[in-house]
Formats: sequence, C-alpha cells, structure tokens
Amino acid sequence: MAEQLSGATVVFVTANEGVEQVELTGPWNAVKEAGGRPVLAAPKQGTVQAFNHLDKGDVFDVDITTDQLDIAAYDGIVLPGGVANPDQLRLDHAAVAFVRSFFEAGRPAAVICHGPWTLIEADVIRGRSLTSWPSLQTDIRNAGGIWQDEEVVVCNSGPNTMITSRKPDDLPAFCSTLVDAFSKARVRT
Repeated sequence: MAEQLSGATVVFVTANEGVEQVELTGPWNAVKEAGGRPVLAAPKQGTVQAFNHLDKGDVFDVDITTDQLDIAAYDGIVLPGGVANPDQLRLDHAAVAFVRSFFEAGRPAAVICHGPWTLIEADVIRGRSLTSWPSLQTDIRNAGGIWQDEEVVVCNSGPNTMITSRKPDDLPAFCSTLVDAFSKARVRT
C-alpha cells in the first residue's frame, strides 16, 4: 500500500464521542501507510472519545469541525462506526450536508459497521448496494438501499465509489479495499 495515496487527504468524520476505536485507527493507519494524510473532523472542537465496544478507549484530537469542511480539500471520506457515533453524527446538520455533497461530487467514501446511519440521513443510498452491522439492514432497505451480508461491498452504481464493511473483523479487507479505491478515484478526478 506504500505511496498509493501520496498527496491525498482523507477526512474521517465522527461524533465527539462513541466512535469504535479500531474502526477509526485501522483505516487511519492504512491511509497513513499508503502515503495519505488523514484528518479528523467532528461537530465540536477539542477531542473525540473513542470506545472499545462499550468501554472508553483513547481520546483523539479534532483537526476541524464539521461546519468548516470544504469538499475541495478532501480526496476521500471515511465514516467509522460504533453505535453511538453515527447516531449522534446523523443529528449534526453540517456533517450530513457534507456527506451528501461529498457523494454528489463523486468523491469516494468508505463506511463501516453502524456508519451507514449517516448515509441514510443524507439520503445517498437509494438503489445502491452496501453492507453494515446486521442490525442496520432494515434501516438500509427502508432507505432504498440493497443490503448484502458480505465482508466488503464496493458499489459504483451511484455518483461515487462507496466501500462498506460490516464489523471490526472485516477491517483488513476494508482497509486494503478503501486504499485501492481511493487511489483509483484520484486518477479519474
């Protein structure tokens, strides 16, 4: 994966509390190892409190707030999971608007676990194939998405490339797929 994302900036959008730590750090490290620059965005300045399932994990510094995000500054977006994270994030109007605009602009997105709740709120999954934590499958279908129980689903049937995975166990495949897809998307844009 070395240098596949050289010069690329990837924004990780989370709530200030509740992100599943490994679903943040795994893709973050994959982006860095591929030569990219990850940026952490959250609704409020300060820090993001990560969790290891239900136990508090590490704290990460916020680089930029969601109301300051500019699509032109980012080559890709990652939406990690954790139950509380996307449940809070989908109530942040700036984050939802940014996600919607990011998709409409044709930029690639990678989303894992409960992360699709933000996609549902942004109304960007209608007619698209994706996966998630199994408890979201009814929400996805009700929003017009096509839920699949796969380790990684890559959907190119909309305006952008969308990579989704179900859970932390899928992280190796998720990370390598997102790096590959983000690097290919940079060539086209």
